[in-house]
Amino acid sequence: MKFPESKTKIVCTLGPASHNKKIIKKLALAGMKVARLNLAHDTVDYHRETLKYVREAEKELGISIPVMMDIPGPKIRIGEIENGPIILKKGYTIRLTTRNIKGNESVIPVDYKPLIKSVKQNSLIYLYDGFIQLRVKDIQEDKDEIICQIMTGGKLDSHKGLNLPHTKILLNPIREQDLKLIALGLQEGVTIFGISFVEKADDIIKVKKFAREKGKEIFTVAKIEREEALNNIDEILQVTDAIMIARGDLGVQVAIEDIPVIQKRLINQANLMSRPVITATQMLVSMTDHIRPTRSEVTDVANAILDGTDATMLSEETAIGQFPVETTRMMTDIAISTEREYRNFNHYSSLCGNLRYSFQRQKPTVEDIISMHTMESSQIIRAKYILTPTESGNTARRISRFKPYCWILAFTPNPEVASFLAFSYGVISFVIDRNKHDWYSRIMDLLKEKNLAKKGEYLILTEGTIKKKTGGTDSMRIISVD
Repeated sequence: MKFPESKTKIVCTLGPASHNKKIIKKLALAGMKVARLNLAHDTVDYHRETLKYVREAEKELGISIPVMMDIPGPKIRIGEIENGPIILKKGYTIRLTTRNIKGNESVIPVDYKPLIKSVKQNSLIYLYDGFIQLRVKDIQEDKDEIICQIMTGGKLDSHKGLNLPHTKILLNPIREQDLKLIALGLQEGVTIFGISFVEKADDIIKVKKFAREKGKEIFTVAKIEREEALNNIDEILQVTDAIMIARGDLGVQVAIEDIPVIQKRLINQANLMSRPVITATQMLVSMTDHIRPTRSEVTDVANAILDGTDATMLSEETAIGQFPVETTRMMTDIAISTEREYRNFNHYSSLCGNLRYSFQRQKPTVEDIISMHTMESSQIIRAKYILTPTESGNTARRISRFKPYCWILAFTPNPEVASFLAFSYGVISFVIDRNKHDWYSRIMDLLKEKNLAKKGEYLILTEGTIKKKTGGTDSMRIISVD
């Protein structure tokens, strides 16, 4: 059995540049572990076709490619630009309107009716993740127009995002159309959903409740891209299954110079809670048009890994870029190089210190103690693998947060749990027969069948001594392979 080259998981956004089975297969071979469908762009039928290509690629490669459906949420976007893209030039003026028209170099339609009520004289407006900046000069309510001066120009195409910094957006984070898209995903067999513009725990609870009412359990990835989410991050982490640090919109909601520290803090908080964390947005964005990344982009990816991210994400790089496969390969190479030096940094010690400090305020769980000792033992005896039988995936995630040097092999009877473990650092999941009650014998048979362990190697097995109790991992044992 061939293992992945990197323990860091790579999420690739599929779009026009990767909308065929051949490219999807190449992306998987280059290191893609999760395919992302961004429902903010293209039609439902288009994404249904992409999903079909992913399923075909899975069968032909003989691997699993989990799919995350990214639900658009209430992002403010500009409308259609006629003969786009257009170039906005610094110092010139541009008009914004909520009228249903096609845009050009003079006027840009915006799909947000409260726009005029949301700005005032000298307010800043950001377009395209802040690459283009406008300042409000005049508000003409009778014409439904805002006159803006272009402070920072650039190329602008249809349906790019618009941000109003430090302004409360008067839209519900979970809209009826978002729930309809989740229902569509459930019909297509998708169980992992990225939830955009989350503000509070109730947003995640609402989505999970909707799925349960349809008889489904889902995994949610809360996208942290609003200031409200930062203020409510503890309660969000309590209810979501993972988070994504969506630095594009977040970087125009808060001061951009604060993003590096916010990113580190979010990664640490997610690690403490055993929630997989994806670092996203413009990680290798220059490779959208160029065959090589910038040095700062390579450093950005490496630093996210050293900070403890579970996954890194490619967006336009693989969706509309000229070099989707090469970009994925580059991301994999950066991860391999960085992971090689992981032990020279103090992620494990720092996280353990933070956990021990938290135990002074609240009683530690048995699972937390087992995961810490499992990690420490694996380092001391240089274990070949950590073996984690799991119904829910929680044990594997608790160990994964410490970023051990060896692989974590997770064994579960639940295919959906196995798919979601694709987001966790260093975890490889196996679906095993639910009817087999002897985890140990079944796992050891599988290791021998796949020739994964040699005589004299050490393995660490976590297990629950109380049968039929989900989340009951309460012991570990060290195995010397005969």
